[in-house]
Amino acid sequence: MYFDPTFLLLIPCLILGIYAQSKVSSTYRKYNDIANMQGYTGLDVARKMLDDNGLYDVTISQIGGELSDHYDPREKEVRLSYDVYYGNSISAVGIAAHEVGHAIQHAKGYFPLRIRNTVIPITNFGSFLYLPLIILGIVLSAAPLIKWGIIFFSLIVFFQVITLPVEFNASRRAIATLGGENILNQGELAGAKSVLGAAALTYVAAAVTAIFQLLRLILIFGGGRSD
Repeated sequence: MYFDPTFLLLIPCLILGIYAQSKVSSTYRKYNDIANMQGYTGLDVARKMLDDNGLYDVTISQIGGELSDHYDPREKEVRLSYDVYYGNSISAVGIAAHEVGHAIQHAKGYFPLRIRNTVIPITNFGSFLYLPLIILGIVLSAAPLIKWGIIFFSLIVFFQVITLPVEFNASRRAIATLGGENILNQGELAGAKSVLGAAALTYVAAAVTAIFQLLRLILIFGGGRSD
């Protein structure tokens, strides 16, 4: 790709992305230093939420890395980083509850999650092919190749957008349980909301960046023209 004025579209996205990463890191660390008054660990909360929802077949494991927590629907496994698995901080409890929220979505057939899981293989394929197709289209002056590159990139955009309701809903489920089951008091619950809200901002930044990048591609190539 070459530099052109449309690159300016990405500058706000870059700023938003940096801010989001900084926000999630600082908020996580702030509340990772504050233990919840009842002493629940992330493992405790995750197992309680799973059992309360009848998800006895969903396992919980500890994985390496920081903020690497996720739910694997193929293995039906909630995977928590060390500080979340063993930790009793507000951050640990909030993150663990959020990941279980995804397990509950999976069990209940939450529609946006089903769509996201369905398009993952296509999205992975598109993320591998879109740039080579666009570059090849430019080199060969082949508009159809550029058009297909943009179509494949649009699948990535769709994935980023459909991820938003999935993440927001998992956080809502987490907060509702943490408050409804009196796992966290009101002050602690506000901290958990801050942690999950900061994490959600990273998904918003990724979606906005993908949308603006798609717009940039369309502006540059006019939907497929290489001239």
